[in-house]
Amino acid sequence: MADKRFLSLPGFRDFAPKECALRNYLYAQWRGVAQSYGFVEYEAPLLESTELYLKKTGDELPGQLFRFEDKGERDVTLRPELTASLARMVAGHQRDYPKPMKWFEIGSCFRYEAPQKGRTREFIQFNADIIGEDSASADAELLALAIDTMLALGFQEGDFILRASDRQSWLKFCEEHSISDVSGFLQIIDKIERDQPEVLEQKLSAHNVSLSTVQAFISNPENASERYTEVAKNLEARGLGKYIELDLTIVRGLAYYTGLVFEIFDTRRSMRAIAGGGRYDNLLKALSNDVVDLPCTGFAMGDVVIGNFIEETPHAAQKRDAWLAQQNACDVYFVIADEEQRAHALRLVTELRQAGIKADYPLSSAGFGKQFKKASSLGAKIVVILGAEYPQLQLKIQSTREEITLPDTENLLATLKEYLAQ
Repeated sequence: MADKRFLSLPGFRDFAPKECALRNYLYAQWRGVAQSYGFVEYEAPLLESTELYLKKTGDELPGQLFRFEDKGERDVTLRPELTASLARMVAGHQRDYPKPMKWFEIGSCFRYEAPQKGRTREFIQFNADIIGEDSASADAELLALAIDTMLALGFQEGDFILRASDRQSWLKFCEEHSISDVSGFLQIIDKIERDQPEVLEQKLSAHNVSLSTVQAFISNPENASERYTEVAKNLEARGLGKYIELDLTIVRGLAYYTGLVFEIFDTRRSMRAIAGGGRYDNLLKALSNDVVDLPCTGFAMGDVVIGNFIEETPHAAQKRDAWLAQQNACDVYFVIADEEQRAHALRLVTELRQAGIKADYPLSSAGFGKQFKKASSLGAKIVVILGAEYPQLQLKIQSTREEITLPDTENLLATLKEYLAQ
């Protein structure tokens, strides 16, 4: 247990080796699925101009910014999300890449809000976006990527559901009911499952519409947009239709979303949304002052919520733990039983490392038992014992306790590779 005298700032985390390994598991799954879909990796700065986040973001985000003035008297912010940075980058580089551009990123974001379960002030996000394609096929490709990411993390049918909607359905509703403040109205819909009915009724009265009218609209599946129907059929053809359902309460809080939007939830509803995103066709145009106009769709998944969900889902945790068991610090550990063999051990360790085998040894003289304990703590699969009978070597296969004697070092590398392959 960490010493409380040396804890990090509230909402921030240390990644000691154990926590770093858990983080790297997420990285491996995120990166693997994205690359299998033909996405390429990018990275944006942690620090951006604050102006970038004050355009088309909605009411909530500006109050959560880690915002300050730098030594050049510039108003800057630690990035709270990646979409705005991506839009800025694409505006500057889009001529260098054929369309559509399928990009993904894994990195830290920062929001100043109260730390709680599922929320920290620094968190890691997996972001995937398709730029330069406005068809429903792009939306479906992104949703399929999100679903396959959940499956790659060990979740199964019944563990999660992707709830999707289309803001175009609500734009049509607003037009039919003469609602002029569309952004304000959608902020109410975004919180419709959290607010009490009397609060909702009061909020909606400002737009001259009743809660019963809104609820009737939400409950009618005929209000699904043509695009949602097309995306659902696309996922059905992939065999992924069972993971998506229509939910018109999903509108997403940020004002830059323009079309299909979605969020992923655990079916027990024991935590906030696991991932979310949607189409934002106008953001690039707004951020580039009308210089670049490309349709975009994207989503993000944070490490804190998905980490909690894995921990609470036995088969997902089992898959994670199986992966972690393979991430040992070394494959071969040299036990130096005779200090006169240290130079010999250094030569062999170097040869193995150059051959791509993870090899380690005691940096200073230690007892036989202590060296074996160290080998076990590092997860070594094979222990090589160097004693007084140079050049004879003793090999111990940790999993089977099998012992092998090699008369010399000539076949050491081949023997180790054979056993490690098993």
